[in-house]
Amino acid sequence: MTISVAVFGASGRLGSLICALIEAEPGLVLHAALRSTSDPAEAEGAEVVVDVSTPDASADIVARAVGLGQRVIVGTSGWSAARLDELRTLVEAHPGSGVLVVPNFSLGSVLGTVLARIAGRFSDSIEIIEAHHPHKVDSPSGTAVRTAELIAADRAGRPVTAPAAEQPARGQLVAGIPVHSLRLAGVVAKQEVRLGGPGEVLTITHDTHSQDAYRGGVLRALAAAPGLTGLTVGLDTLLGLDALAAALDEAPAGGTI
Repeated sequence: MTISVAVFGASGRLGSLICALIEAEPGLVLHAALRSTSDPAEAEGAEVVVDVSTPDASADIVARAVGLGQRVIVGTSGWSAARLDELRTLVEAHPGSGVLVVPNFSLGSVLGTVLARIAGRFSDSIEIIEAHHPHKVDSPSGTAVRTAELIAADRAGRPVTAPAAEQPARGQLVAGIPVHSLRLAGVVAKQEVRLGGPGEVLTITHDTHSQDAYRGGVLRALAAAPGLTGLTVGLDTLLGLDALAAALDEAPAGGTI
């Protein structure tokens, strides 16, 4: 069976990689390579729509695809918890539709976020530093937002200590956790989650050195797309990490590092 795929944001770094993977992979065919400003009608007829466009264009692209009954993979930043709630309502209003939102296609990044979520239970002092290339148009990154939200959700309501959070230099609070964004030449992507405790600091770091880091996640997402139902956020389920997340939800939170 051949899966036809339309890609919005095809001229960007990630979009170009996704198009190349589709053209090289048996069983996949590139239906259309589109810009965020392209006529969305050009995506009609594709079984799967991949959106890696811009935060401003993403919501309309996704909503149209859901309305047409297409499966959707979203790799565009800007999908906060509030926007995901709106998307969940949209998906539920179209029974049988399926959307996968992927904050980061890097398998190492996904694992790093899971580790940060676990460690976040044991420290009240947590900050996130993320760095990307200077052409990234949004900040903080979708990965950093998702990491902060997952850490906060797993803390059973215990707040993170964020001294002087009102000062602009302290970063942006996401789910109560300060997030600092760097945009530097020579960087592809990097995230550090720093967790402080009496006499020690634990740092969970993930470095992306090239676009090759996204290949495995993109191919897993494309393979899973035809069977998507409802809203899925992150590659955790596709990697079998959902069971670990469920175990964490049942375990008591607390302790310090």
